[in-house]
Amino acid sequence: MKLVTLFSSFSQPEAQLVRARLEAAEFHPFIANENAPCTLGGFSKSTLIRVEIPEAEFADAKEFLDTPVE
Repeated sequence: MKLVTLFSSFSQPEAQLVRARLEAAEFHPFIANENAPCTLGGFSKSTLIRVEIPEAEFADAKEFLDTPVE
């Protein structure tokens, strides 16, 4: 299963919120680099926290996230 990045942020709470929304909608997200800002001592492109999703779910998950919450 190939994972692709759907969302990235420097904010762990923001990434967790996106992950939770995706899981609630029955997608299968994975958070990569979750602790990188802490272990690498700061923020840079290499410490971006990424929410990844199986490639087959990408289009539907992107549409889900792009749809405004009522």
